[in-house]
Amino acid sequence: MMTSMVCVGLLSGLFSAGVLALINRVLHRSDEQGWGLALAFVAVVSGKLLTQVASQLMLTRFSQDTTLELSLALCGKILKAPFRRTEAHGPAKVLVTLSDDVSMLAWSIQCLPQLAMNAAIVAGCGVYLAWLSWPTFLLLVVATALGAWGYQWLHTRAFGTIYSSREARAQLFSHFRSLTEGLKELLMHGGRRSEFLDHELRSAADLYRRSSIEASRQYALAEAWSHLAFYSMIGVILFVFPRMFSLPAEALIGYVVVLLYMMSPIWGIIGILPTVERGQVAFDNISRLGVALDESITPAPIETVAEPTRRAVVSLKDVVFTYDHDATRETSFMLGPLTLDIAPGELIYVIGGNGSGKSTFVKLLAGLYIPQEGAVSLSGTVITESNRAWYRDHFSIVFSDFYLFDRLLGLDRTGLGSTARTYLARLRIDHKVTVKDGALSTTDLSQGQRKRLALLTAYLEDRAIYVFDEWAADQDPEYKEVFYRQLLPELRARGKSVVVITHDDRYFHLGDRVIKLDEGKIVDLSQGGVSMRERMSNRA
Repeated sequence: MMTSMVCVGLLSGLFSAGVLALINRVLHRSDEQGWGLALAFVAVVSGKLLTQVASQLMLTRFSQDTTLELSLALCGKILKAPFRRTEAHGPAKVLVTLSDDVSMLAWSIQCLPQLAMNAAIVAGCGVYLAWLSWPTFLLLVVATALGAWGYQWLHTRAFGTIYSSREARAQLFSHFRSLTEGLKELLMHGGRRSEFLDHELRSAADLYRRSSIEASRQYALAEAWSHLAFYSMIGVILFVFPRMFSLPAEALIGYVVVLLYMMSPIWGIIGILPTVERGQVAFDNISRLGVALDESITPAPIETVAEPTRRAVVSLKDVVFTYDHDATRETSFMLGPLTLDIAPGELIYVIGGNGSGKSTFVKLLAGLYIPQEGAVSLSGTVITESNRAWYRDHFSIVFSDFYLFDRLLGLDRTGLGSTARTYLARLRIDHKVTVKDGALSTTDLSQGQRKRLALLTAYLEDRAIYVFDEWAADQDPEYKEVFYRQLLPELRARGKSVVVITHDDRYFHLGDRVIKLDEGKIVDLSQGGVSMRERMSNRA
């Protein structure tokens, strides 16, 4: 499509050059040639209009298809790549690529047919000028080469500032995200608010402004140079060439008319180049993100399509996970080696201080992180790249930084409404939320109520293994009692494996085991039940 679109643009440009050649020919025609030139003029103008319309229609279709396919391809790569690799890029960088870079690339693509059309006009006019006078044309080529060299030098300097402008925009985007996500904290502290607005946000915006102005300045200088070179050529043709060559009047007039006609396409090319360059920068950023994700995707030799099992034993055998060393970490954190079995119908509490590795443990257990050493298995099946997605389909997880979708995606709609109403009543939010056609009536609730909706989704998924990461932290004391004394025991009674990350030690005795993590190691693994009650009583 791109090749066809550019070829049509080139053809349209050649027709434009043909119109100019016919006009100049008619001005010096003989009467006998009038009708033939008139028919040729109609044919060339018709070709010009048809190719221009075709180019625009193809352009609209191509740019929209390209934007859609590129966005979907990047989203698909993000969903296929290892979670740790995508996490390392950071949400701000991924969002800028999906929004700004894709949009800029689409905009630059729309300029390509116009660029091809203008280039064809310039090329066609050049052929006509060569036909009028070879010596004059050669001198014109030399002058054009000198002007192009100066423009290229200025253009290269401008191109470097575009990269700086894009990086500055990404930094500004990151501060905008901080503004929306940290609004409450900013409103609660005048000093923090003032420093964020006057220093962090203003400095990022000023950097983006300065880099954008510098890029525009460089392009303005390059454009001014091109204009100077162009008008200099016209001056040389008018005042110098007649003294050097015996040019006929038709050739002299033809050169001036053609050069004046070429001004619009030449300046069009110069005006389009910054957009094309920005599109190139956007394409480079999209390619870097896509290639980075592609490199982390290991092709699976066998696609596991088996249904998730209802009762499964999760086994971790000498599992080790280590974060890659980067500037954000003073030391490399290592989780493990961990050896652990989680059986159906077992309720396990995982405890530990901040930085002990609880969140990393959850991501490793769920298959989001891939261990560097050891093996994870499910009911005897070792988990590899070929079946990791199948393994994750056994988990229902409410993360501490959960995201709540406003639709119950991926669930069987048969009887979904009635089942959801039952759980909403159990979760005590049926007076605020309803489910219709797989959609939640609202998610504009308190954090604790939103977590109950996340728990609703987990219930409806009906997976074999449930993981709750600090779920009760935002619940009132009354509903904490319901969660620990009713909901969790009911899941266990249904044969579910339940793992709870929590600091609520008053409920530890209700679990089968308590696993304590410290600096990535299991330092305590206690049994629940009566012995745990006694232990808590003795501690009190």
